[in-house]
Amino acid sequence: MNKIKWTLVLCMGFISLHAVELSKEITTQIEDCKNGHTLSCYDVGVVLTTGENAEDQEKKDLGLEYMRRACSYGEIKACDALGENYFKDQHFLAAKPYFESACERKIVTACSGLGTMYRDGNDVRQDDVLSREYYEKACGLGDKDACINVAIIYRGGFGVTKDRSMEKKYYKKACDAGSKVGCSSFTRMDNKDKGIEEPGLWEQFKSLFN
Repeated sequence: MNKIKWTLVLCMGFISLHAVELSKEITTQIEDCKNGHTLSCYDVGVVLTTGENAEDQEKKDLGLEYMRRACSYGEIKACDALGENYFKDQHFLAAKPYFESACERKIVTACSGLGTMYRDGNDVRQDDVLSREYYEKACGLGDKDACINVAIIYRGGFGVTKDRSMEKKYYKKACDAGSKVGCSSFTRMDNKDKGIEEPGLWEQFKSLFN
């Protein structure tokens, strides 16, 4: 495969390239991008920020620049991908506006990511209320781990009044979404509510041989 060497140099928002090895296919897409084909800008960004290319920082930086260009041209997928990349690289402030926009459009990973950012105070003021709200959105979109997080929030009373019924409700949601932890936690709480005694350790051990 013929390869051409390029390197990313940013100057006043423009892109020039030399010294990074790129395939002929990618350089063709780059030319298409320069000619105003927005999807080509996004495609270049995807290729250079995933797989083995993502392990090469120069290629990844170049890919992110094309993602930014595609996003500025209105390619929403590129905006979402930028948020994901910034979040993974722990550039939380950079990820935040992209995640906010994506969460409004019901992108589950964006809602969950915002929940985590506010829970842990990642470059934002720690806020249990906002964390719960975003986790609830993500849970409603089918994120089982987000449902577990909401249950834990109600169990611990983080930014809310402790509420056992809400804790149980969100464990059930997590269970319905496929979480084994959610199912076991819901069953344990439900059994207790029904007065069903949990088996002791000896009974659990003996049951393994029945």
